[in-house]
Amino acid sequence: MMSLAACAAGFFLDFIFGDPVWLYHPVRLIGKGISFGERQLRRLCGQRSCPTDPQLQGNKTEDGQPESGREDSRKLVAAGAFLWVCIAGLSFLIPLGVLALAQKIHPALKFVLETFWCYQIIAARCLCKESGKVYDRLKAEDLPGARKAVSMIVGRDTENLSAEGVTKAAVETVAENTSDGVTAPLIYMLIGGAPFGFLYKAVNTMDSMLGYKNDKYLYFGRIPAKLDDVFNYIPARVTAMFMIAASFLCGLDGKNAWRIYRRDRRKHASPNAAQTEAVCAGALRVRLAGDAVYFGKLYKKEFIGDAIRQIEPEDIKRAGRLMYVTAFLLLIVFGAVKYALLILI
Repeated sequence: MMSLAACAAGFFLDFIFGDPVWLYHPVRLIGKGISFGERQLRRLCGQRSCPTDPQLQGNKTEDGQPESGREDSRKLVAAGAFLWVCIAGLSFLIPLGVLALAQKIHPALKFVLETFWCYQIIAARCLCKESGKVYDRLKAEDLPGARKAVSMIVGRDTENLSAEGVTKAAVETVAENTSDGVTAPLIYMLIGGAPFGFLYKAVNTMDSMLGYKNDKYLYFGRIPAKLDDVFNYIPARVTAMFMIAASFLCGLDGKNAWRIYRRDRRKHASPNAAQTEAVCAGALRVRLAGDAVYFGKLYKKEFIGDAIRQIEPEDIKRAGRLMYVTAFLLLIVFGAVKYALLILI
């Protein structure tokens, strides 16, 4: 019961205050642990890049793959898996142990500490704040400033984006991170308190840092990327359902959100990313996704949604409101279900 109250309190603290910029965030510590572990494991493997590099290729096997390359790729996959177990395990066990100790000292101390951690884990206010900076620059007709602002929240190259491209990138980020940054950690915390929340953040952070399909991370990041898909599979789809309901409450096109969701929810390389993007595109009646440039290379992507109308800066604000209503609905429903189960059990 205390964990449920701490989760709800943490959510509302984030809604009111957002992330305190002066305070060291636990995710930064997780990130440092990932970077340190990666360096050590690569040193042990004797690798710094993908084993498909010509320098790493030796004699070829019968199937045409270099012997050394295949052996090195296995080492890197195993190293990435080992790092995942270590980071995920520590991110769960340390908060669990600290909260157990706090409980022994006084239950109120445990509640305060868990509330604070839940507050730090949820990133709704931060997402709205950063996307709001993009909106402000667009409204001021400051395209260079808008490109710089959106570059802080997206992975694609933004130097040559038009105002429409900047707007679309911001809306896509808010839509996708409604699940990754808000509702998914909320679901895990409602299930297992702050320790589950930190476990999820560790999994998500490892995917963000290691889950690239490039020469450096093709093998090392394979397991972290796959397990992030697993951890987000159910939350992404649950969030999409709540977002469709939220579309009606926000005065958006809920019927179109459902139509586009059914049609376009699989139009992404990730099995989860297009779930909420499709709903948002349908609710706003705009077209999202499409080709994008990453690290100077053009990647072909399918469009999500129909261009019933042209996207505009106000859609950034609409996406933010949709995110919050989605999160509120999920908190109310999941919180009520957990409360009922606790009473019955």
